[in-house]
Amino acid sequence: MSQNLYPLQFEPILKERIWGGEKLKTILNKPIVSKITGESWELSTVQGDISVVANGILKGKSLMDLIDETPDAILGTKVYERFGKQFPLLFKYLDAREDLSIQVHPNDKLAKERHNSFGKTEMWYVMQADADARIIVGFKEDSSKEEYLKHLHDNTLVSILDDVKAKAGDVFFLETGTVHAIGAGLVVAEIQQTSDITYRLYDFDRVDAQGNKRELHVDLALDAINYNKVDTQKKYETKVNTSNTVVDCPYFTTNFLPLENKLEVAKNGETFTVYMCIEGDFEIEYDGFKQAYKKGDTVLVPAAINAFNLSGKASILEIYIS
Repeated sequence: MSQNLYPLQFEPILKERIWGGEKLKTILNKPIVSKITGESWELSTVQGDISVVANGILKGKSLMDLIDETPDAILGTKVYERFGKQFPLLFKYLDAREDLSIQVHPNDKLAKERHNSFGKTEMWYVMQADADARIIVGFKEDSSKEEYLKHLHDNTLVSILDDVKAKAGDVFFLETGTVHAIGAGLVVAEIQQTSDITYRLYDFDRVDAQGNKRELHVDLALDAINYNKVDTQKKYETKVNTSNTVVDCPYFTTNFLPLENKLEVAKNGETFTVYMCIEGDFEIEYDGFKQAYKKGDTVLVPAAINAFNLSGKASILEIYIS
């Protein structure tokens, strides 16, 4: 099948959330029908939420089926050697009409022991921000389990957490253990390890349509939290037609690529590449294949495709595994 591969798009997996809104439609043109759509999962192999191809002759096939048939060709030799037939990343767009819950994600060791899952290291690229929108990331100063619990029980947890104003183009990198929350008024692109493990610490005493509060995971979170102050915001260059490194960690590398006109891309077959279009539009040309992408689109270039062209005027996130 590898000779039939081409850049792949997938049907968005849309998620209603208590904090969601309608910007995934108005800003990113996602086919939402709910007024509380919080997430569009663009590329996923989370159990129960497996992405399905939306374009070309492979339309209707699941990402897991493609990986199962030709893992080297889809994932890349290096990724397959490291992860087997697992797709190690999850790609999303999020619309926070309200604040998300304050939460934390476990590391690989804890997640494996408790949930047989990867941990959840992640990054956010802010695509749109309302005035005064902010993100909660870590503690204002080094803290402790005891101080954290006191403020949690006193309903004053927010007072010891760092609060950072966010604007379009900002990037936040969150290692596992970082207490965090996306604030109201933000649309973000999220890149993370394949994991849906979240420990919710505080949910602003919200209730759902039935009047129920969402479950908290206070005890599970205690050993997962990094109680030290952390630096999460990333600075990066914006050189045109260049893959400017934004995040380079053991789980993924993300580059910011401002595309102007045309760019020839050469790969080595070791890893897949994902492009998320965060502004403008562009095309990929490959061996007779040509397709256009717009803001909010996500495309997976299989590892077997090692020479192709990008053209157009766009801001793109380029993601792969080093």
